[in-house]
Amino acid sequence: MKAIVIDNYGDKEQLKMREIDKPEITEDQVLVELHATSINPIDWKLRQGYLKENIDFDFPIILGWDLAGVVAETGKNVTKFKKGDNVFARPDLTRLGTYAEYAAVDERLLAHMPENITYEEAASVPLAGLTAWQCLVDFSEIKDGDKVLIHAGSGGVGSYAIQLAKHFGAYVAATASGKNQDWVTELGVDRFINYQEEDFSEVLEDFDIVVDTIGGEVQEKSYEVLKEGGKLVSIVQPPEEEKAKELGIKAGFHWLEPEGEQLAKIADLIKNGKVRAVVGHQFDFSEEGLKEAHELSETHHAQGKIAISIK
Repeated sequence: MKAIVIDNYGDKEQLKMREIDKPEITEDQVLVELHATSINPIDWKLRQGYLKENIDFDFPIILGWDLAGVVAETGKNVTKFKKGDNVFARPDLTRLGTYAEYAAVDERLLAHMPENITYEEAASVPLAGLTAWQCLVDFSEIKDGDKVLIHAGSGGVGSYAIQLAKHFGAYVAATASGKNQDWVTELGVDRFINYQEEDFSEVLEDFDIVVDTIGGEVQEKSYEVLKEGGKLVSIVQPPEEEKAKELGIKAGFHWLEPEGEQLAKIADLIKNGKVRAVVGHQFDFSEEGLKEAHELSETHHAQGKIAISIK
C-alpha cells in the first residue's frame, strides 16, 4: 500500500510517500481501506518532536489518527462490522496512523459512517468530535440551560463543541477572528466575540463551562468568566489546580480516549441533521498535499477541519 511516513523528527519536508506492507489485523480488529483522513495538531506536533517525551514511537512513523473508509477484512472475533461497510474512527495512537491506503482498527473504536455525508466529512469528525463530546459531556457534565464559552470556535474542536453544546440546550459564546464571524454564527453561537476587538473576560460573566483550546493567557483569563462551581477544561495545557480550588472551580486537562460507542452517538446526530461535519479545506493524498495541509494547520487559522482525499 501507499503511505506517507516520517523517518525523523523535523519540518514538513520529512513527509515522504512510500510503498509499505498492508497492516495485519488481530482477531479483534478490522482492516479499513481508507477513502479519507484528516489533519489534527497532534500530527505536526508529533512530527516536530514536541511529544516525544510522552509518545516515543520507533521510526518510520505513519502520522494521522482520523479515518473514513470501507471494511476490507474482519478478524474472527468481530461481530458488529462486515466487509463492505462504510466506517469511521479515531484509531488507537500507534506509529501506524492513517496517512495510508489501509489501517488496522480495533472493533471497539469503529462506528458506522452516517449515510448523508462524504468520506472527507466523515474523516473530519472522530478526533475533533470526540474531543468536544468528552470535554462537554464526560468532564463538564453539560446540562440544558448551561452557559458555555468555547475558545477558537472556528477550529476543528471548537466547531463541533459549539454544535454539541447547542444540541444539549446550552447558551453558547465563542471566540474567533472577525473573518470567521458569519461561519461561526451559522453553527448556532448566541454570542460571538471577535477576539481582535473584544476581551471576552470583560464582557462575559457567570459561565458554567469553558472549553479552552488555546492555553496561555486565554486560559488564565477564563477563570474570570466562570461562576463558582463552574468547569474549565483544556485540551492544550493543564490548568492551575490551586487557583481553581481557590475559586471553587473544577479545572482539568483532557486527553482524548477514543470510543466507538460515543462516535456512534455523534453519527446519529449527524444523520438527524443536529450536527454537521465541518470541512474547511481539502487536499490530495500526496507528499505535496500533506505538506500544504500541515503548513495550514500550523498557522492555527484553518477554518473547520482539513481533510485529505485518499480515494
